[in-house]
Amino acid sequence: MVRKSKTLYIVLCELIVLSLLSSFIIKQSLNTEAAFRSAAYDKEKDFIKWVSFDVSCKALDKAYQYDVNSQTEEIPLNWIELLAYLGAKYGGDFSRYKEKHMTELVKKLQSKEETMESLTKDMKYYNYYLEAYTAVLGGMVGEYKIEVPDETAPGGKRWENKYGLKAFLPIAKYYPYSHFDDFGVSRSYGYKRKHLGHDMMGQVGTPIIAAESGYVEALGWNKYGGWRIGIRSFDTKRYYYYAHLRKNFPYNKSLEVGSIVQAGDVIGYMGRTGYSANENANNINTSHLHFGLQLIFDESQKEGVSEIWIDCYDIVQFLYKNRSETVKDPETKEYHRVYQFVDPVAEYYINHSTYQYNDNEFEIHIYE
Repeated sequence: MVRKSKTLYIVLCELIVLSLLSSFIIKQSLNTEAAFRSAAYDKEKDFIKWVSFDVSCKALDKAYQYDVNSQTEEIPLNWIELLAYLGAKYGGDFSRYKEKHMTELVKKLQSKEETMESLTKDMKYYNYYLEAYTAVLGGMVGEYKIEVPDETAPGGKRWENKYGLKAFLPIAKYYPYSHFDDFGVSRSYGYKRKHLGHDMMGQVGTPIIAAESGYVEALGWNKYGGWRIGIRSFDTKRYYYYAHLRKNFPYNKSLEVGSIVQAGDVIGYMGRTGYSANENANNINTSHLHFGLQLIFDESQKEGVSEIWIDCYDIVQFLYKNRSETVKDPETKEYHRVYQFVDPVAEYYINHSTYQYNDNEFEIHIYE
């Protein structure tokens, strides 16, 4: 009897301990879930940390054509929304792209069978792709004004208002170049690292073109890029990097930090400077333009380990359809665009903004 009582007592103690332990585990589990949800909520409010842009040139071109051709229709389409939908569908892997997928999407939208909101309401990552792809492509398509040839007009040109591609290939029209997808390949000068840009090989002196309108944020020597120009988009999301410019005469002489450039303007000249702490050194074996595109969702990503650079190969292929024709001024030796261009966004900033550096950070100030 004593032995049974003792056994029962031990069993009861074990049950109590197990009960307390279970309560503790459940409480910790609930706390962990709450913490997870809190972290997820904070993450939703946070900025994007990484983007791998894998949209093919074919997909870019098809979405662009749908956008432009629909502007006079009842339901205008947005090319970035079309691409973001497919990005969410493919998990960002555009090797899965089929034209019929975009065609089916457009048919649903234009027939009013669906809206983009209804189609994407259950797509977990659509908003991520929309924000990421807008950061990459946001300044490339829209309204603009440009000179076009017209033999009957004074000077042989007239102005036209247009809607379409207002970004340009970074190599001037009629100048030859070669390129391949070299993003991420190894580089060793200074330290072992990956190539975070796109190289376009051509002749020394080839006019280099501003791909998008924006502010000159950096101008000068860099021991890796040589003479280089950095241009920031007006929405501050994109930083275009043009490097290895020509020795002795790298830039358009009118440029300085803070200058506003229009897409298609001549900003500099191809060369082979760089890979030296000494300014004006030609240490690059093959003359080429290093063209880089950095995404910036928060200023903490501008420099350091948090930088986001994307593969520009397909973007460059897409931009081939829009090249800026240039002409040389025999007196100044400068090249200038033949057909003038006005980006309404740049025009607004020219008339309503100033710039300055505060604590080594470039700031744009808008005023009315």
